[in-house]
Amino acid sequence: MIGVGIVIVILVVAGLLALLYHRRKQQRHSEVRAIPLSEADRSLLQKEVPLYAALPSELIQEMDARIQVFLHQVGFEPCGHLEEVTREMQLIIASQACLLLLASGYDHFGQLRSVLVYPNAYEVKDELGIKSVRLGESWMSGSVVLSWQSVKQGSRNEEDGLNVVIHEFAHQLDQFNGVADGLPVLKDRKDYPEWASVMRASFKTLLERVGNGRRTVLDDYGATNPAEFFAVSTETFFEKPRQLEEKHPELYGQLKQFYGLDPLNWS
Repeated sequence: MIGVGIVIVILVVAGLLALLYHRRKQQRHSEVRAIPLSEADRSLLQKEVPLYAALPSELIQEMDARIQVFLHQVGFEPCGHLEEVTREMQLIIASQACLLLLASGYDHFGQLRSVLVYPNAYEVKDELGIKSVRLGESWMSGSVVLSWQSVKQGSRNEEDGLNVVIHEFAHQLDQFNGVADGLPVLKDRKDYPEWASVMRASFKTLLERVGNGRRTVLDDYGATNPAEFFAVSTETFFEKPRQLEEKHPELYGQLKQFYGLDPLNWS
């Protein structure tokens, strides 16, 4: 009986410690959210990230809070010959990644713990030893890899439909529930049939147009597979909202509902 009592005490103490840890974590989360970005930080983002500058005023406070939490939770690691991931670089990356969290219902990017930054495009070897050049990657193990050169190009031109940060972090949302397959976790279970139907039809249309050599508002890379289609569609949604809505209104509608945003109404 004494042994059973000791076990119960241990379990109770462990439960209380877990509860205290959770509450402290929530408190710290709230404290970080409440820290405003400095005027210098905001000025930098207004200048370097047109998508941030275009945000409606009612979204800025929430966006800044998301950025602060992201910077608090996620580490940045320089790779290749990059000496440092500066505050400026961190802000530019975080601000674009957090667009995807702003109103989507996601509070964070799953298991993400680090962003690895190379100065330029980088080479990787696959399991067969074959080399390929990459601009970015999204890993299920808790990391996103980015080429800083590509980040700069994508952030400064908000109308070319190409944004490596948005692309790779869209993969992170897709990987929230496992392997990326173009089917992220939606807000409501009843939304899945329509999402699947629209995405399947839109992906098929892109495949056909790419196969026939026809240009489309969506980058050809989206025809690779459903996961890449979702990531490319997300890039286009934020960077070419008018063209996407005109050419693929149902696809635009699904992404608008998923992200809880309507970039068509941004300045």
